[in-house]
Amino acid sequence: MSVAESRRIVLFRHAKADWPQVTDHERPLAERGRLDAATAGSRLADTGIPFDLALCSTAVRTRETWKLAVHELAHRPKTVYEERLYEASPGELIAVLNETPDDARNVILVGHNPSVQGLAEILPGVETGTGSGADTEADTGAGSAEAREWLKQRGFAAAGFAVLSFTGSWKALEPGVATLDDYWAPSE
Repeated sequence: MSVAESRRIVLFRHAKADWPQVTDHERPLAERGRLDAATAGSRLADTGIPFDLALCSTAVRTRETWKLAVHELAHRPKTVYEERLYEASPGELIAVLNETPDDARNVILVGHNPSVQGLAEILPGVETGTGSGADTEADTGAGSAEAREWLKQRGFAAAGFAVLSFTGSWKALEPGVATLDDYWAPSE
């Protein structure tokens, strides 16, 4: 596989979690989260993206989300449970993605906010201003205007996912090189 080949990253935020008396890392999904995770899996299957690799946070809620979603896919990709995805910054997520072997063309990353939204904003160079009242966009014009507008207005919902694409090696993934192609979230 050529390193100049087009690649896709799907950023998948865990579904709605419950708040029992456990550590944050051990929080399970709420009933609504279990339903939304399966629905998200169906929507991921509808994209037709053949995932080569899944990178999933080790937190209980992300593992449960992925377990419910992956059952909806036609092909189960290799899954790596990665501790560094929990409480990671967008830059730390990029560092993990930079380690991806170039034979993986399509990768899904199952993680947490605010890092997945931050990554969805900086990879294509979109600044949403969500929550600040600001109306700033540093977008180069590439990608789905509808997806950018959703993230700007509503943020990255639980069980939502963003599809981004870029050309080049995983080692070359950095802010501003990707295109935000699509965004989906369960109905509220």
